[in-house]
Amino acid sequence: MLPKDRSLTLAARSSLKPFAEHLLRILLVHNEYGKVSGEEIVVNSMREVLEENGHQISDYTRASAELAGSPLGQAKAFFTGIYNFSSRLIIRDLLRRDRPDIVHVHNLFPLISPSVLGECRRAGVPVVMTVHNYRLVCPNGLHMVKGRICEKCVGGREYHCVLNRCEGGLLKSTGYAIRNAFARKMRFFHRNVTIYAALTEFQRGRLIDAGFPPDRVLLLPNMIDDRQSDRDCPLGDWVGFVGRVSPEKGIPTLLAAAAALPDVKFKIAGAYDRMADLVKCAPANIEFVSHLGRADLEEFYRRSRIIVLCSTWFEGFPMVLAEAMFHEKPVICSRIGGLPEIVEDGITGVLFTPGSDVELARQIRQLWSSPVLCRQMGQAGREKALRQYSRNVYYDRLIHMYRKAASLAGAGSGAHIPYLNRTRRHN
Repeated sequence: MLPKDRSLTLAARSSLKPFAEHLLRILLVHNEYGKVSGEEIVVNSMREVLEENGHQISDYTRASAELAGSPLGQAKAFFTGIYNFSSRLIIRDLLRRDRPDIVHVHNLFPLISPSVLGECRRAGVPVVMTVHNYRLVCPNGLHMVKGRICEKCVGGREYHCVLNRCEGGLLKSTGYAIRNAFARKMRFFHRNVTIYAALTEFQRGRLIDAGFPPDRVLLLPNMIDDRQSDRDCPLGDWVGFVGRVSPEKGIPTLLAAAAALPDVKFKIAGAYDRMADLVKCAPANIEFVSHLGRADLEEFYRRSRIIVLCSTWFEGFPMVLAEAMFHEKPVICSRIGGLPEIVEDGITGVLFTPGSDVELARQIRQLWSSPVLCRQMGQAGREKALRQYSRNVYYDRLIHMYRKAASLAGAGSGAHIPYLNRTRRHN
């Protein structure tokens, strides 16, 4: 139990000295996935760039690995995803103890739950939420079921998640549907989130179409680690794929395209346990190298000639695209969702129709056979990555969001927040 003299809410304190500190106190809230994902990398990079600029970071983190895949764990996830009293009390204590200026939320499911958001509002703390997927409007977050795009649940029709068994089993699908429906009915997100950080304009439009206020949905693309100075990027020896090997990533399309190009070498870097059978039936010119650590992944990018992303779902903001561009590699990716915002067709790479292995093979052949074009697109990609996805650009956008969140939460305009108007510090 915290001392009574520390139980004063930020709402009461803000009337005395709103955001008076030069540097901010930020509480990061995140439910990690069972396995390492791009989302965890984004969260860690955000924490790092904020700390580099002098901000004080505290965390409330849970991990889906706690569930261990047991029936008891699945039952626990069913209920905690809907409402978790324990998480709510923990957040209340953290707000009193750490007195954050901003709460930045990432993933809340299945162990934290949206119940924590009300505590932030009651404490008067602005909430910024990075929207990593489409879970605010789609129970499974993918807008996909049985290999096809699906938007049936949008607008309060979560029962389709149960009818379609979007998560495979009835129990899991029902749990996903109920937690989304309950959060919508209770308006946990609409009432308590101050700013939604969308990764692409496409995603921003989807949120606005679903009823989220346009002035509170801002653009925050993911960032790259651009601190490296090594520009020694050879032409490359293979066509690379980086990411989890799962159905929505369009891996069968890539395998079929590779089969049509037996003289071209392909390498797939990513965990493939979800589609292990593909390894057995893959063409001889494809090598699966599993998940790579950071150093090995850097070398993988360097030695690739082309990077391919053949997703059949809308995606959020795949880090592989920006990272490939930073490493001066042209990208071939699906023309779907927000991906054409990242990869400019004919400039930093080329696009193809999702699911068309014939078109994908043709695009790979054309680029593979033109080293000069690969170099030109790679250089254009690096320029765009540095211009739009650098750490400094990301940090400026993030601070702008915090400033606006503070203003919308009633803590005063950005002009009254000394730090948010200072020039950033660069180490």
